[in-house]
Amino acid sequence: MARLTPLSKGLITLIVLGAVGAGVYQQRARLFPEKPHDEARVPPRADLPAVPAAATPTAPTGGTIPAVVEGRPGCAGEPEVRFYHWAWNAQMGLMLANGGKQAAKGSLMCKHGVNLRLIREDNVDQMQSLLLTFAERLKAGERNPDKGSHFVAIMGDGSAAFLKALNDNLKKLGADYTAVVVGSTGFSRGEDKFMGPPAWKANPQSARGGVVSGYLRDGDWNIAMKWLADNGIPNNPDETVYDPDALNWIPSSDYIDAAQKYVSGFCSDLKNVKTKQTERRCVEAVVTWTPGDVTVAESKGGLVSIVSTKEYRSQMPNVIIGNRKWIREHQDLVKGMLAAIFEAGNQIKQDDAALRKAAAVSALVYAEKDPDYWYRYFAVRTVADKQGLTVELGGSAVNNLADNLNLFGLAPGSTNLFGATYQVFGEIVKQQYPKLVPSIYPADQVVELTALKALAAETTAMAPADLPSFNTVDTARATTSVVSRRSWDIQFATAKAQFTPKAADTLQQLLKDLVIAGGTTVEIHGHTDSVGSVDANAQLSEDRAFAVKTWLERKAPTSFPQGRVRVFSHGSTEPLASNGTAEGRARNRRVEIVLGTNL
Repeated sequence: MARLTPLSKGLITLIVLGAVGAGVYQQRARLFPEKPHDEARVPPRADLPAVPAAATPTAPTGGTIPAVVEGRPGCAGEPEVRFYHWAWNAQMGLMLANGGKQAAKGSLMCKHGVNLRLIREDNVDQMQSLLLTFAERLKAGERNPDKGSHFVAIMGDGSAAFLKALNDNLKKLGADYTAVVVGSTGFSRGEDKFMGPPAWKANPQSARGGVVSGYLRDGDWNIAMKWLADNGIPNNPDETVYDPDALNWIPSSDYIDAAQKYVSGFCSDLKNVKTKQTERRCVEAVVTWTPGDVTVAESKGGLVSIVSTKEYRSQMPNVIIGNRKWIREHQDLVKGMLAAIFEAGNQIKQDDAALRKAAAVSALVYAEKDPDYWYRYFAVRTVADKQGLTVELGGSAVNNLADNLNLFGLAPGSTNLFGATYQVFGEIVKQQYPKLVPSIYPADQVVELTALKALAAETTAMAPADLPSFNTVDTARATTSVVSRRSWDIQFATAKAQFTPKAADTLQQLLKDLVIAGGTTVEIHGHTDSVGSVDANAQLSEDRAFAVKTWLERKAPTSFPQGRVRVFSHGSTEPLASNGTAEGRARNRRVEIVLGTNL
């Protein structure tokens, strides 16, 4: 363990207070936030750039995977680079590239001259401490510090809070010493999820008054926050009270505890904010990730996946974070590390044997589960739970170079998915806990993509990115499985399908929202008030819906492939309010967005 300097000890206290919301994959950070606000509020829209993706791969099948035995380091003569991480299948490319805890003989890391050492670390506070120690040593004149961490990996949707807490302190050493994101090894694509009763999936509004167990303010909590925002349901940020009009929380110590609280029927006495009476409320739903979802399905059942990172496919990239100064001074090592990870990602995508080997390395490096486990839950598995309900478990993906270029908005037709994810979920934590996280750093200040761009410039042939695909046959058929439904007040010129200047911000928010949910179909429903003829209103609502569709597809072509967006016109036939008042007519002039599963 790194020995802390006096400066480290003082700064870590601030880090612990500021690191609310940082995504942690296993056993999230033990933070101590102040008492949250009692008032429930609808989270801000989770607005992210939309991403298309290939069809979800089927779960791999096969025999027993032989374990990997740690051998002698393959390139010990090179300077050691330490990489701290959680246990997460999105890191399969990293595992395969290294071949063991230390870059193994014949590994891709050694091929690229990188003596990488992989070290499991489940605690965010410790990750921040290690990065801080490394920066202090660097500041003291060590070119390649032998203490602290060169790199860590966390969830992209938790990086805003993580980097806010850390960089507030690192910048005291100098702007060049702040922590930045350099690339991504992979994505969660299903294993992180919000599990609830089937009735909540069928009718999201029935979740009002529901009680969920989960580790608060992390990536899986974020999934629920986006779902609430898209369905206009308030979140109750005070876990000490019960609000019958909002979604309520019983906190857990980690993702396993969240699942076990549901399985055991855990209950708590909470004061009802409406009646002022204390009521006994029990866990009805869970936010968790694999193997928490497996525990729920096998031990009790009764819950389905309301929504997961399969639908919100751009929400949770595994992002690599390091020190800006060291990265700039060691571009060859950074390029070599990324190149090895991306090459391994390509191998895993193309060859089941590579995936099997990566699973074996994962079991060795994580010192948890057997290789078959990591292999089995790499792709989404659909099973029957203990009560006979169909439920999806697991699901991750690896990234190659093209995936990274698409993630950071460097590929033609792409949007900055990381930047949108970073901002959206940072804003959610700010809105729900403004005193704890009053601000976040701009996304463009927390990335260092020089090495990534150099790799792209040097690569003549590149394997394609994993982009979503959608059914292009029945685009006129309404979505059968709805994830969310929400009205958007997009301003148009009177009686026309032309946007007003006021529409710009709303359209940008909509774009980001649909980017997070890149694995969903998008229905655009146009509605008008009753002014004018029935036929004219029907045509106007269609023209306006198509105007939104065209704008989205031109703005982010890779995020809106053919078949993803469907248009429906309703004219004045489905009013929300009376057309007899100006206020009512204004409510009825709307564009409704429905997100559904890929048909």
